[in-house]
Amino acid sequence: MAASDSSGLSDLPAPDSVVITGAAGWLGKNFVRAVAGNRKQVRCLVQNADERALLEVAGSSVEVVVGDVRDPSALDRLFDDVAGATVFHAAGVIHPQSAVRELFDVNVGGTELVLDQARRANAGRFIHVSSNSPFGANPTPSHVFTEDSPYNPYMGYGKSKFEAEQLVKRASDRGDLETVIVRAPWFYGPHQPDRQTQWFRAVARGRFPMLGDGTQRRSMVYTENLVDGMLRAEVAGAAPGRAYWIADAEPYEMRSILGTVRDALSAEGVSVTERTPRIPLFAGVIAEHVDGFLQGRGRYMQAMHVLGELKDTIACDITRAGEELGYEPKMALLEGMRTSIRWCIERGEQF
Repeated sequence: MAASDSSGLSDLPAPDSVVITGAAGWLGKNFVRAVAGNRKQVRCLVQNADERALLEVAGSSVEVVVGDVRDPSALDRLFDDVAGATVFHAAGVIHPQSAVRELFDVNVGGTELVLDQARRANAGRFIHVSSNSPFGANPTPSHVFTEDSPYNPYMGYGKSKFEAEQLVKRASDRGDLETVIVRAPWFYGPHQPDRQTQWFRAVARGRFPMLGDGTQRRSMVYTENLVDGMLRAEVAGAAPGRAYWIADAEPYEMRSILGTVRDALSAEGVSVTERTPRIPLFAGVIAEHVDGFLQGRGRYMQAMHVLGELKDTIACDITRAGEELGYEPKMALLEGMRTSIRWCIERGEQF
């Protein structure tokens, strides 16, 4: 079933089969559930057998392959007899356990292997999920990234996603595959990882800091909005060889994000403190330097990396996605956060 074609831009039929890497991840779980009911074959790659059952409950069309995106034999199984299938490449590492090398092994090496296997299998369109990190921070608080903004990769993750984008672009230029790059900023929604739940908990208890006055802006994307953008990229006639920012309608100020999360928590019955620790912007500058020093030596510390980014505006413009894909985000921040928090509560999380 094709994405909605109310704009007249989603004008190609969607294949009956899809292949999804990173299917057990935050985005992957949402995506599998969105397509399981209307595709005949949903071939998914997960890293371990425990994740199989989490996806198979989505529908009888779901077929799970257990293996690593860096393992050619696992990819052989994933791409067996899937000619014409759309490939949604969502596998990636954002926060490695400790070593920066993992970012490049998975985000670059894994992408290269998936591209090669998709070409060999004569797969259909290849949708690559990228990030804002290849573009770093906006040069001014009022600036927004467009698809034509210059690359300025931020730290190891940004460099790895930049290199992955170059692999995808070269595959397109050579005519190996019909590719589309979808660039997603910070996303939120159900099926979230523990780090997002911990963030909610920290905001609720007044332990998550705001750097400076909180007027720095961040683009965010609700997972269902992102899934919709990906499905539109699958079928839009204008999309091959193009890249698109997929985000909520407008960037949010950090102080608004934190206030909205508190409102969402309260609306879902969570006791919330109004206290928000304030720390000066230069603390983020120091954290960025420490992060750079550690990553230069191959080490990764998640808390330091996150603190270093909190000082920055990272905002994008979704105009091209609206014009060429017919993309229009349907969920805004408050209701999306409430849905995510409700999902946590239903699973017994305590705030």
